[in-house]
Amino acid sequence: MREAVFIKRNTDKWKEIENAPATTRDRQDPDVLTGHFIELTDDLSYARTFYPNSPVTRYLNGLTSGMHRRLMHNKREERGRFVSFWKYELPRLFRQSHRLLLVSFVVFTVAGALGWVSAANDDTFVRLILGDDYVNMTLENIRKGDPLAVYKSGGQATMFLGITINNIRVAFMAFVMGLFASLGTLTVLFRNGIMLGAFQYFFYERGLLTKALLTVWIHGTLEISAIVIAGAAGLTLGNSLLFPGTYSRLESFRRGAKQGLKIVIGLVPIFISAGFLESFVTRLPLPPAASLAIILASAAFIIWYFILYPIRLGKKT
Repeated sequence: MREAVFIKRNTDKWKEIENAPATTRDRQDPDVLTGHFIELTDDLSYARTFYPNSPVTRYLNGLTSGMHRRLMHNKREERGRFVSFWKYELPRLFRQSHRLLLVSFVVFTVAGALGWVSAANDDTFVRLILGDDYVNMTLENIRKGDPLAVYKSGGQATMFLGITINNIRVAFMAFVMGLFASLGTLTVLFRNGIMLGAFQYFFYERGLLTKALLTVWIHGTLEISAIVIAGAAGLTLGNSLLFPGTYSRLESFRRGAKQGLKIVIGLVPIFISAGFLESFVTRLPLPPAASLAIILASAAFIIWYFILYPIRLGKKT
């Protein structure tokens, strides 16, 4: 191919790549950038083969080098974006949702108290909430001298996978149910709080509350806290529909959905950690001091990362 024909065929493409505004390039899809880079390297190879001393070869060499630098810059930004999400973006979202987090916590706590009181005043309530199979199995384990043997049954890896997936499902359910004017999320929180209260009273009634607390809350501290935070995400979604403020209802919903979804995604590592503790640690015969240390460390992390650090970060900005 003659050099003039080669240049004529590709000039528009080269100019489009060269003249793209910096802001557009920075936001461009990495796959598009990579495609352009491959096209330029192909053109450069062709030019070096057939027009080694031509100005077009030097031009393509410079353009390809610039595209390579942009690709490397994109990769560094993606790595930095990951760190920035956990260090700054997610805590700021938590700070914006602190009032709703308080609402979620209060609803869950009140529901837990009602579950406790209901179980104390109705002998059939625990079976109604937890199911006959679970109650009968636990009573049998108590007679055998191992009331929390349920956490020792089954393969650890299978248990870890099943628990983690179920917890993430509950969190996303609490979030998505916010679509129903926040009432769906409140229902999920209330139901889980009732179950927890009834569960704790069941062991209290049999003089096993301390053992249950030191065992269940090894993983429950992270798990229950994450469900309450997921409730705040659902309320964020629901309130964006109920109270759009100065935004249109659609724009408010988009903002609320984005904020709530990021919060729920941010909880996934918490659920993975809780699933690991429940599957691999809860079943161990730990001394009370070790169990208490894990519980306090988990609680300290939740309070610091989801409450104190976002407040401090908000003050700085």
